[in-house]
Amino acid sequence: MSRRVLMIAYFFPPLAGGGVHRVLSFTAHLPAAGWDCTVVCAGADDYWVRDPSLVARVPPATEVLRVPGGTPLAAWMRLRGARDDTSRARRPARGFALARRAADLALIPDPYVGWARRAARVARERIARGGVDVVLTSSPPDSAHLAGLELARTTGFPWVADFRDPWIGAHFLRPPTPWHAARQRSLERAVVTGADLVLAASRTHLEDLRPLSPRRLELLPNGYEPAASVTPLRGERFTMVFTGTLFHMRQTRVFLDALAAWLARDPAARSRVRVVLAGPYEQDQAQHARRLGLEGVVEFPGPLPHDETRALQGGADLLLLWKPDGRGYRTMVPGKLYEYLDTGRPLLAILPEGDEAARMASDAGAERVDPDDHVGVALGLERRFGAWARNGTTGGTRPAWLAGHTRAALATRLAGLLDTLVKGPGC
Repeated sequence: MSRRVLMIAYFFPPLAGGGVHRVLSFTAHLPAAGWDCTVVCAGADDYWVRDPSLVARVPPATEVLRVPGGTPLAAWMRLRGARDDTSRARRPARGFALARRAADLALIPDPYVGWARRAARVARERIARGGVDVVLTSSPPDSAHLAGLELARTTGFPWVADFRDPWIGAHFLRPPTPWHAARQRSLERAVVTGADLVLAASRTHLEDLRPLSPRRLELLPNGYEPAASVTPLRGERFTMVFTGTLFHMRQTRVFLDALAAWLARDPAARSRVRVVLAGPYEQDQAQHARRLGLEGVVEFPGPLPHDETRALQGGADLLLLWKPDGRGYRTMVPGKLYEYLDTGRPLLAILPEGDEAARMASDAGAERVDPDDHVGVALGLERRFGAWARNGTTGGTRPAWLAGHTRAALATRLAGLLDTLVKGPGC
């Protein structure tokens, strides 16, 4: 008989964004490997990026327990009615940004900690009804792991801490005071040492965790769901595509500056270039594009349904990859990188040398340019456009190793790891 894993993950359909797809894929593929799924997640309206089309991908047998509210964002959205205004466009307004900074001072490890307490209570009630064998918490937000830590201490159930990204407050954000920094480190250590199994989505993060944990550590990459093949049509415009969140992305401006510099040198190319930056963005980024005179060239459509995003990737003449700056981000391998490579389309990676995602992209045939090399980015765009103009194509390859990184294959590996935590027959 099947066993059951109870997963605590804030982001789950109809909420959208890169963090949704990992847990969604677990629910899709774990049952075939003998594990039924219960998901404790946020309310359906508790995040401003939503994709209702993803709800159809949640298997009917998945038990979904929604825990609405409990965060400043959820309260702000209910107060302002923000979802309909922002779900397909830009980031919420400056007033929310100020409130978020205040929350960073008061709420540790993150503004979702109130939600995590509620989620732990709902999970504990579900465990008491029986039929649950393992608890898995997935971050970000990191406070989800505090719910797992509490459940492990109070119920004795095996607990898996799944890190899609490293601990945000300790590695990506600058803590506002030394006390905050020490507290973030302490909570990270408590989670890593307390879990029966810790999963990391990148090799770099896995190695960073080793000094913290005497417990078991395993690599489980983000992976991808294979998409239908899309053959780009030879059109009148050379189409460049970025998909995913654009928040805190200095490289977005670097790219826009480089694009403007190239088109200033070659104004004849302007009418033949189209750039689609698809995903949640900041108003300043769109304003910067306008200041550079890139109207009619650069589009900010906001978040798109996932199927549309994959079709956009597959039809691109050049895919674009960058991510936020900072030492902690060297460990981040965005899920979209696997999707990009699945298309077999050419890729320009604006990433620092030595970064794990940069190495993966380069090994797969992508061109890498340093984020501070504005001239190099402009020349890279010009070279790819030139190849397209001459030959109607810009090349591109799909690496052979990618077949082992489908989410179905990774869920099968996860099922095997869960099996080792449970003794005796399934219940």
